[in-house]
Amino acid sequence: MARRISTSQLKSKLRQIESKQRQAINNYNRAVRSYNAEVKKRIDAYNRAVRSYNSAVKHNKQIIDREIRKLNSHSSTHVTYRVSLNAMQQHYNVINSIYGEGVEVTSEQNHILDLIEQEHANGLIMASIIESDEMPEENTQDIELGSKLLNISTDLHNRWRGAVFALNPQNPDAARHFCTSARELFTEFIECKAPDNEVFAYNPSCERTDRGNATRREKIKYMMRALDMDDSVAEFADANIQNILELFHVLSDGTHGTAGRYEYEKLVQVKKRVEQGINFLCEIAA
Repeated sequence: MARRISTSQLKSKLRQIESKQRQAINNYNRAVRSYNAEVKKRIDAYNRAVRSYNSAVKHNKQIIDREIRKLNSHSSTHVTYRVSLNAMQQHYNVINSIYGEGVEVTSEQNHILDLIEQEHANGLIMASIIESDEMPEENTQDIELGSKLLNISTDLHNRWRGAVFALNPQNPDAARHFCTSARELFTEFIECKAPDNEVFAYNPSCERTDRGNATRREKIKYMMRALDMDDSVAEFADANIQNILELFHVLSDGTHGTAGRYEYEKLVQVKKRVEQGINFLCEIAA
């Protein structure tokens, strides 16, 4: 027999049901508001990142255009250095034609393209510093290389510390000491990340030097194999290294006076150019 309840008990039960419904609705509305707030937060963060990225890309392109105009406005006494800059420019243009607007790339590839933009700007800024008394303010980013190099090789880490230590304003041979250590670091880095036997196993028909070793460009391609990018990227990276090595040649006669012919402020900018170049290698070889 069904249990009979009074009118007041029925009203109480209905109130309880209504209360639970209101509570469920309120909980749902709070969850929706929280979700929407989180979505808005993420969209805002993404939009900020996009604006920051677009601003950085636009700024780097403005630097590139500005420095090219400046370099074209006067002749250079450093012919081979200018040739290396032109090679970077050619490969940079090819990369832009391949990975232009609307081309879909992975986040890793996009990161490398950003670094290429920055490295090309760095090379042009350094040319202005070397070939004139102007000190553009953009080339001021400091990069912590210690941990990156230590993860690869203790010797690489120590070589970089030695190169930086040589840049003492009281060292009359600072330019030569720094360039010697940095040049060896580039060579050792590439050999460490791309030994001949591994490069040959990866590509038996790769280009070789007169001594039978894999060329630097082939080693860079091997280092970048996981990125799956066009060969023009490896060619830019190779040209970027060549530009830095040519910079060392420009500095090779700076062995007279305090810290050599080039004042300490310029040598610090050279250090930053080299530092950024090594960081670029660390990133493409990751």
